[in-house]
Amino acid sequence: MKGMMRYDLMETIRNTNEWMGASARAMASYPVWGLAPHPMFKLLSAWGRVTERSFARMVIKPDWGIRSIAGADGRDHVVSVETLVDKPFGSLIHFAVQGRAPMKRRIMLVAPMSGHYATLLRSTVASLLPDADVYVTDWHNARDIPVSEGKFDIEDYTLYLVDFMKYLGPDINVIAVCQPAPLTLAATAYLAEEDPAAQPRTLTLIGGPIDPDAAATEVTDFGARVTMGQLEHMVIQRVGFKYKGAGRMVYPGLMQLASFISMNMDKHTAAFKDKIVAEAKGEGSEHDHHNVFYDEYLAVMDMTAEFYLSTVERIFKGLEIAQNTFTVNGKRVDIGKITDVAVKTVEGSNDDISAPGQCVAALRLCTGLPESKKAQHLEPGAGHYGIFAGSSWRNNIRPLVLEFIDQNADNGPKGKVTPIRAV
Repeated sequence: MKGMMRYDLMETIRNTNEWMGASARAMASYPVWGLAPHPMFKLLSAWGRVTERSFARMVIKPDWGIRSIAGADGRDHVVSVETLVDKPFGSLIHFAVQGRAPMKRRIMLVAPMSGHYATLLRSTVASLLPDADVYVTDWHNARDIPVSEGKFDIEDYTLYLVDFMKYLGPDINVIAVCQPAPLTLAATAYLAEEDPAAQPRTLTLIGGPIDPDAAATEVTDFGARVTMGQLEHMVIQRVGFKYKGAGRMVYPGLMQLASFISMNMDKHTAAFKDKIVAEAKGEGSEHDHHNVFYDEYLAVMDMTAEFYLSTVERIFKGLEIAQNTFTVNGKRVDIGKITDVAVKTVEGSNDDISAPGQCVAALRLCTGLPESKKAQHLEPGAGHYGIFAGSSWRNNIRPLVLEFIDQNADNGPKGKVTPIRAV
């Protein structure tokens, strides 16, 4: 009950702050204050609007917001999101472009399950849609999954990826972003041995901790410094009474958000101060840069305790992927068994979460692949977010990834590939 009480306390604090913001906004917006125009009322109203919105976003799953794309035929094509495979802890979704012929490039984006929803890849999806059919792993919030559905750890995650790849077929091109990179590599190796015909055509790993010891970051230092017992005691709680997953052991999203913000506290503090001042001056807008970024950044989801703890213990501390000793259901997954899948790694020179050297280690592990099927790219000046969603992704990395896919198109079904379009 202690963990459940702590969980509900965090939700109570969040709810209280949302209420305080709404109350301040409403009180400071009364018309009567127009008789005594004082900047304090505008500032209080602005603080209330920003505070209410910020704390409300923390429990709202963002919408994908991709309504249509421009087609090669000069027409706008409506985009709809359809669920292809629905599992308790995650789904495989497809961005169906109405009125467009099936594309030769088919891409499965493996979204991180590290505190944010898959919509964190919204701009990545939007940039790829004009040139490919896009599928995404949409992980579910653990607080909404009943305890009766059982556990979900990194082995279960790997098997989910295996099932998704099998469903999509061998002509799929997989792109794993950040946290899932090592497990996506393991899932591909699992298929190489268990069902070779179901392997993807290409595998692109972007900024993932394949070998966390290859380059130190604040994340790896924390993982090395804290024991598993300390970690479990500090961050694991039981879902409170408000949600369907009541009683499930989780790493709460609100606690993860506090950790995210603490890593760049000065930057976030300045951003909120500037936003409040802008609102008070009447210069704020619904879809300005601040709202667009923080509506996504503040929307967090719970992770199952077993997934988070097994990630830290086996990927970061035990280095099971880096040392090629990872097991699924007691059977070792040998990354050296990958012989037909072209593998590319992408890193950012300024990535402070998965530093350069951590992801490219995947190529060293692929001992069964010829050098002609290996590629790597280090993006100068790019941080972690920029290598999959920022200008570095749009202008430099995206064209290289699509070119890599096209270069290896002869590994699967033949067919004409549509030229890459600028975004």
